[in-house]
Amino acid sequence: MTEATAIDASHGEGGGQVLRTALSLAVARGRPVTLRQIRARRPRPGLQPQHLTVVRALAAISNAVVSGDALDSTEVTFVPRTLRGGSYDFDIGAIRGSAGSVSLLFQALLLPLSLAAQPSRLRLRGGTHVPWSPPVPYLTGVLLPALRRIGVRADLTLRRWGWYPAGGGEVDVSVTPSRSWQSVRWERPIALTLEGISAVSRLPRSIAERQRARVLDRLEAAGLSATITIDEDRTALGPGTLTMLTATGESALAGFSALGRRGVRAETIADEAVAPLLTYLETGAAVDDHLADQLIAFLALVDGPSAFTCPELSSHLRTVAWVVERMLPVRVLLEEGRPARVEIRAVPGAPPG
Repeated sequence: MTEATAIDASHGEGGGQVLRTALSLAVARGRPVTLRQIRARRPRPGLQPQHLTVVRALAAISNAVVSGDALDSTEVTFVPRTLRGGSYDFDIGAIRGSAGSVSLLFQALLLPLSLAAQPSRLRLRGGTHVPWSPPVPYLTGVLLPALRRIGVRADLTLRRWGWYPAGGGEVDVSVTPSRSWQSVRWERPIALTLEGISAVSRLPRSIAERQRARVLDRLEAAGLSATITIDEDRTALGPGTLTMLTATGESALAGFSALGRRGVRAETIADEAVAPLLTYLETGAAVDDHLADQLIAFLALVDGPSAFTCPELSSHLRTVAWVVERMLPVRVLLEEGRPARVEIRAVPGAPPG
């Protein structure tokens, strides 16, 4: 058996991103990996329900042999065997009542299933609109459209919204494998169109209307215009609000969101989405910081070099680049600047990943 690649999971950002990226690539390439010091510097170290669900879900699609897959475990050895598409149902809350992020679980599964021999259909349950992860509208409005330009073929349907802390959200996913992925050069945004949604669940529509009005006022003051729609959801178990803004153009995609919180005014939530959008536009970057994180692993598996610009080199991005370089024969070149630049290219003479 191939010797397992050892990853210090406390490196850099030191959170679940290391785990998801390393295991996703391990499954995609059929390479064993050992992760140590998982979330070692977090207030609650080790695997929490959302992380353990990722481990077990990736093990299920690859018939993997796993040790250390338990709550609070700080070391996991993962040996994938056979990557299999098909129908799967994963519930983050089944391990322990949790509004763990459906979006992060989806991101971990998407890359390997896009390279499987068979198509896949997934039902994922958990939090769809929760802090510290992209909401599902970001996946459908930014991540998946960006990946389709590369050649990844997947769709996601939001069946039930799941806000923090109640969770209970549900999405359906279809993935059609494709190996004809293309390299990209996304360095200068052209002809950007701004759109967005202002959404509420189990709260007065007036909150969504106030969020929308504030967004339009802020954009007008900056000399910008956008189409902002109001979405009233009645499927969720609990209340919540969202402001989500997207910028779409030739060689450019970006998204910015903010979730409502008890005691925080609707106008403040709108401001929290508008501020990073304006910063992004000022830098002249092609993609936002979160999309930059997610693109690296996919582009590392594409024939030919790729490059894109983003507002800054975040700690998440640097961590993902570090993990990818240890899992695959590629270099991820990071250039500081305004905007920052990322280039991914194969290491000459290295064996295939």
